[in-house]
Formats: sequence, structure tokens, C-alpha cells
Amino acid sequence: MKFGETFTEYLHGDQERFLDKCSHVEYKRLKKVLKSCRTCKGLHDSACKTEQQWDEGKDISESQLCQCQSSCQLCDHMFFSELMKEASDIAGCFSSRARHLLHLHVASGMQRYVLRIRQCFKNDQTAMIEEGRVLIEYIIMNAIAIRKILKKYDKVHKSVNGKNFKSKMRAEHIELLQSPWLIELGAFYLNFNGLNCGASSEFSGHFSFDFNASRPVMTLALPSSIKLEYDLTCAVCLDLVFNPYALSCGHLFCKLCACSAASVMVFEGLKSASPDSKCPICREAGVYAKAVHMLELDLLVKRRFKEYWKERLIAERAEMVKQSKEYWDLQTISAVGY
Repeated sequence: MKFGETFTEYLHGDQERFLDKCSHVEYKRLKKVLKSCRTCKGLHDSACKTEQQWDEGKDISESQLCQCQSSCQLCDHMFFSELMKEASDIAGCFSSRARHLLHLHVASGMQRYVLRIRQCFKNDQTAMIEEGRVLIEYIIMNAIAIRKILKKYDKVHKSVNGKNFKSKMRAEHIELLQSPWLIELGAFYLNFNGLNCGASSEFSGHFSFDFNASRPVMTLALPSSIKLEYDLTCAVCLDLVFNPYALSCGHLFCKLCACSAASVMVFEGLKSASPDSKCPICREAGVYAKAVHMLELDLLVKRRFKEYWKERLIAERAEMVKQSKEYWDLQTISAVGY
């Protein structure tokens, strides 16, 4: 079955009632835009040699490729602008729904009780597992659709614009499979599976958590034997992340390490970081204000590596006490004058 048919079947499946207000990639319509591009059809005849090289997998210089920046305004306007909007809407919907779902799971005390009342006393565990499955399928299917339609664009136009568009998505922080909420959902399923929840065991097989390798990674298995690896090493302390935060650029750090990089006290939190503070890896500024606290991932580390988690907790608390003491000593000196 071709992907277009698979994607259409997916859109009309059981998940439709869960995601009735969520956007999706207009895969068929975007393919029609490519087919209706007469300019590119005209270029096809004059690029037979280039096409043969393309199909044979030979290297093609950029001068041989049609960049379609001035000669294909129809595709540039209708294709990329629409795809960018769809990708942004999908990323926003996924983040919002995943945040709500995981908040229900990690909530405690009265807050969890109130949230359960809102769920009308349903079996929230089964409902959460099912919604998590739907969300993961939603992000994976749309990510594959974007990848395939961009590949189709480059093939039709003999260009690298589709590849460049992926880089633009990454810069705009809407690359779907790099969302920190996908990592959180993976940890969510692994946490349920660790509690022997049978309802989650089938889908949790798509995720694995390996700490015995040279670096700790979470692996997501996609269709067509594609695997994505998410590095769970903090780039500052070079250890498995503890009390992790994902900056808006997508990079993961321990809270203590992220606060140190942003030059803020641990008890102040990342929200107090200056807009000029940069990510230690990519050097992008303004990435701390919307940092995501990875509670499910922290819970996974706590359950899988109890001794390590306790050691890091003691160290973080000791550092917090030390910083608090230094801060109030400075405040006292400033107020009293000595």
C-alpha cells in the first residue's frame, strides 16, 4: 500500500475522534500542487541528464539543480508556506495535548483528585495510555508525511529546497520528531511498562531505554525499520540527565547544569534567566524562558537508577542550600553595609 493511501486510512481511523480539532498534513493537496506546476514540467525535458544522474545516485552539483526560487513561485508560495503553517499547527497541537495528558499523570494530591473528577471518574490509566498512543501515532504519521512530500518536492524540482526546508523547521523549533514532548511520552510509556501495566506493553515496545551503551539513549522505532535515538547525556556534566529540562532549542540538561549555564541560582529557576543567555550547545539565545521540565523522564531515571537518582538529589539540594546561603549573605551585606 502506498503511503498516500496509508495516510488517508489513518486520518479516517479511530483516532479521528481524539484529534478532531488538530491539524494534519494535507498530503494529497500538496501532491496536487506539485503535479500542477507547469514550470517544473517544462524544466523536466531540459533536465533529463540531471534526472538520470539523480536516479543513479550520483553526486549533482548545486549549479545543476533547479533551485526554483524565481522560476517556480507557485510552488514556493503555495507549497512551503502551507506546509510551514501545517507543521507549526501540528507541533502546537501535539505539545498542548501531550502537556495536558502528562500533567494528569504526574499530578498528585488534591490536584490529581480534581483532574480525575474532570475526567468523569473514567479509568484514567487506560484512557491516558490510549490517548498517549494516539498522540504518538499522530506525530509520527505527520512527520513521515512531511518527510515524504519534501522528498517528492526535491525529486520533481531537481532541487535541494526540500532539504533546506527541514533545516528551517529545525530553526523554528517545529521539527516534529525532535519535540521534547515525544521524549516525555516515551518515558511515560516506559514508566507504565515498568509497573507491568498490560495495556501499555504493546506500544511501549516502540521505545527502549539503554544506559549500558557508551551513552544513555532513548530509542524510538518507526515504520520501515527507522530508529531515532535521543541522547540523554547532559552536555555540561557529561552524565545521565537528572531533574532534566529541555530548552526551546531542543537540547536536554540537568536543572543544576542549565541554571549554571544561564548564570542563575537553582532556587530562582530557569524562568529567571536573561533573554541573552545562550544554550551551551547551539549558542542560541532566549531558549530558557520556555524550557520544558521533563518530569516523566526524571521519573523514569528515578525508577531505573534509584541509587544514582538519590546521589544526584543530595548533590542538587546541597548546591541549592549553598547558593541560598551565599545569596542571603550578599543581601545582608548589601542591606547592613558590612
